Amino acid sequence: AKTYKLLTEEQSKNFEIVFVSSDNDESGFNEYYSTMPWLALPYADRDRKGMLIKNYRVGGIPTLVILDPSGSIITKDGESMVAGDPTGADFPWVPPAGKEGNKSIFRCDIL
Repeated sequence: AKTYKLLTEEQSKNFEIVFVSSDNDESGFNEYYSTMPWLALPYADRDRKGMLIKNYRVGGIPTLVILDPSGSIITKDGESMVAGDPTGADFPWVPPAGKEGNKSIFRCDIL
């Protein structure tokens, strides 16, 4: 949340997070999401959650997939990229050449 606020409020970067819950019930989702400053896919939208998991090949939680403005993947390793750069100096965290995600892998138009 700290890096998100830094990027969006202090640095005015074009960056958004959308939380997609894997909670077992809506009350768990509501409790967990109440601590987050970003957007969320509504808990009831389980079909779209399933499509996102499939299309972005999410294999576990937590997963932070970083997309470019066209919806193409920059990296599926967003969590470690952001954790390793809490000031956002390397935003939008494009991996070095030869690493996963340094060019568009595919585009997902389900949102």
